[in-house]
Parts: sequence; C-alpha cells; structure tokens
Amino acid sequence: MTPPAALQQALAELLGDASLSIESLPGTDIRLWLIDAANMDRAFSPEETRRILDEPPYWSFCWASGLVLARWLAERPEWVRDKRVLDFGSGSGVAAIAAAKAGAAEVVACDLDPLALAACRANAELNGVQLNYSEDFFSEADRYDLIIVADVLYDRANLPLLDQFLSRGQVALVADSRVRDFQHPLYQRLDILDACTWPDLAEPAEFRRVSLYHARREAVPVAMC
Repeated sequence: MTPPAALQQALAELLGDASLSIESLPGTDIRLWLIDAANMDRAFSPEETRRILDEPPYWSFCWASGLVLARWLAERPEWVRDKRVLDFGSGSGVAAIAAAKAGAAEVVACDLDPLALAACRANAELNGVQLNYSEDFFSEADRYDLIIVADVLYDRANLPLLDQFLSRGQVALVADSRVRDFQHPLYQRLDILDACTWPDLAEPAEFRRVSLYHARREAVPVAMC
C-alpha cells in the first residue's frame, strides 16, 4: 500500500530518506502509518536535527501513553460505548481510533497540527473507522461525554489544561508518561501501566511507565430559593 502522499512528503522534508510504513501496534488490533523504524538507526545531521526540533513529527509515532490509552479502551469499551468522545492532541489518532472501535457514538480527533489531522484521517481509513476532526479545542461546545488525552502534560506549564478538559466534557481520561505525579482535586490515578513508543525509541525506563488518571466534572450546586 502506498503511503499517504502529503504525509510522506512532509516527513521527507524533515529527513530526506525517511519513509512511512504500516505498523501493527503490539497488544492491539490497530494499524497505523508510522515512521519506518529503520529511519531511526542513523545519526541525524545538524540541519535535520534543527528541522525536527522546529517541526517535530509527533504524528509519525505512536507514543507510549497513546498506546496505553488505546489498550485501556479496547479492554474496557464501556468507557466509550454510545458516548460522544473528543481526543485532545490526537497525534496519530491511535486513541481516537480505539474509541471508535470500542463503539463510541461519535469521536472527534482534535489537534492543532494539520499534519496530525491528516495522519488521523489516513489512519482512520486504514482501520475502517469514521472520525470527525477539529483544529481548535476551545471552539468546541461543551457537549462531550468524555475527553481522552495522551502525552500532552510533558511540560508542567500545560497542567492548567486539566481544568479545560472538564470545560468541554463531563469526564476526562488522561494518560501521561512524562508528568506522572500531578496533584489535582478532581483527578484520581487509576493505574500505572507499561508501554513503549512505537517504533521503539529506546527511551529511558521511566518513560515506559504510564499513569492513567480519571476525573469527573463537579456537580454545580443548585441554588435554594
């Protein structure tokens, strides 16, 4: 199967010899267009490194937290069945695809990066599921049953997003391998699970431990007359 042209071109502009290939994710029935692992076996030039840092192709990897979230939803479809779900920072679309496969009524893949949304479209087609798409989380109405999130808390400056997730959805499910010890009155840790980024980047063991958090929006007290 030929890689999606726009995604292949974007990747080649970063790394001239890089290519996309279809990868089956371990422990799932999901396949994704991801960077070929062979492309990671050489040293990058200073110019390539600069380009990658300027425009990191997050969408060309399945990060450990996304893989954990996809497995969690596949094993516990009741979390998404017949519900309206938004996948924040969707990247490759792995969690959104898992939610769709698990029977969600609607799944919106949301990402600021147009290439990530293009990757979500290609990967949704590859897996035979239907997604909707959004570039702006804050333009979305407060209409979702569940907001799912993977690997967006890599910087503690992003922690205020925890409140924003509950401004658009009744429930949030957050997986993260970088910031695993945040304290928030509404979020409770459900589990710590093992996974690795795919293709495997040989990351430190600490980044293979993914914390999964759950929060439910607080009920608004009804004023007594």
